Amino acid sequence: MTEIDAKIDALVPAWLTLPDIAEMLDVEVTRVRQLVKEGQLIAVRRGENRALHVPAAFIDAAEQKVVKGLTGTLTLLRDDGFTDEEMIEWLFTPDDSLPGTPAQALSENRGTEVKRRAQALAV
Repeated sequence: MTEIDAKIDALVPAWLTLPDIAEMLDVEVTRVRQLVKEGQLIAVRRGENRALHVPAAFIDAAEQKVVKGLTGTLTLLRDDGFTDEEMIEWLFTPDDSLPGTPAQALSENRGTEVKRRAQALAV
């Protein structure tokens, strides 16, 4: 869990705290912390009190779960040597070939295209 810089922080349109996510997923906060520890979510320290936050786009509130395809994409990026901050930057930087951002594509169930791009980064 890293502290995020202002440039990357500005790329993410909305953030959620771990207790917010726990409420949305109807689980204990300890379960959300476990998701972060297991690499299924990325949490960074931000704000005045340096609380842990996760990009809101990573949570499918309607389905009460982590956005489909996110975990696999994070694994690919981590295997490519990306830091948590770099993963967030990549996921929230517009990609004209998608179109939109990789995070947006994941939330729209276009994970295959996102994973292809993540795999291409390793080459």
